[in-house]
Amino acid sequence: MSRLKTLVRNQNGVQPLRGGHSLCQGCGVPMVVRTVLSTIAKPVVVVNATGCLEVATTRFPTTAWNVPWIHVAFENAAAVASGIESAQRALARRNGMADGEVEIVVFAGDGGTYDIGMQALSGALERGHNFLFVCYDNEAYMNTGVQRSGATPFGANTTTSPAGKESFGKAQKRKDMTAIAVGHHVPYVAQAVASQWYDLSRKVSAATSSEGPAFLNVLTDCPVGWGHEPRLMPKVLNAAVDSLFWPLYEVVDGRYALSYEPDHPIPVADWLRLQTRFAHLLQSEQAPVLEQIQAQVEADWDDLLRRCAA
Repeated sequence: MSRLKTLVRNQNGVQPLRGGHSLCQGCGVPMVVRTVLSTIAKPVVVVNATGCLEVATTRFPTTAWNVPWIHVAFENAAAVASGIESAQRALARRNGMADGEVEIVVFAGDGGTYDIGMQALSGALERGHNFLFVCYDNEAYMNTGVQRSGATPFGANTTTSPAGKESFGKAQKRKDMTAIAVGHHVPYVAQAVASQWYDLSRKVSAATSSEGPAFLNVLTDCPVGWGHEPRLMPKVLNAAVDSLFWPLYEVVDGRYALSYEPDHPIPVADWLRLQTRFAHLLQSEQAPVLEQIQAQVEADWDDLLRRCAA
């Protein structure tokens, strides 16, 4: 419990993200933000891409932020972070100071990471800028009406991939954004989940201790877009992990390591059943589709185990 106490406030004794924001009841995003920022001992500058977090924490004339914060567009959060990091290095050289006295943290949803912001993120990772990029992945464009994104799972019902007589839900598989980040050969990449704060905090410590860019992909639910009661948020997110749909692992200098392996994995249908966005997949005529989804999850898990054992 001592670690939990240290996560309540940052180094200045204030909450990095205070109350008064308007994020939805049951939303996992504030848990992610508070865990990330309260883990970091150094002063922090936050770069926030357009999305739920930005809109809900800065409604004029108020703000929920207690750290330096800058809002930028969907597409350029990583580019702005790169500029801040470059400016910090230049000022350090000019004033004879140690580099890296301020931690730069980017928060972006899956829209600002998997899709619109991917070009800038790829460039920043390839160039080797020293910052932490945190994707709070709620698997759709929730802020603008639950439209599909590159992170939306196969078969999910969204406003732009509706399930009905004329369409099935999303017809494409989700991108493996974590693997894409690993492909940039950066020092630290990991997957985490909003409901398991200790694992997330440990990964933040590892990420900010690495030399160079770090990427955290954090599954963060949306009760509105996923279709479940707000109080079920921890159950739904933990089921994603226990069904092997969202494995918890890290990649340190190219080496894979599992963070958690369930003793008794549950069928992926048990996770789907908790969310109305997958209700159409649970009908008897969709049994072959469920089998296909289960087989894909198991194949992906086996591939991850092979990488961890290599």
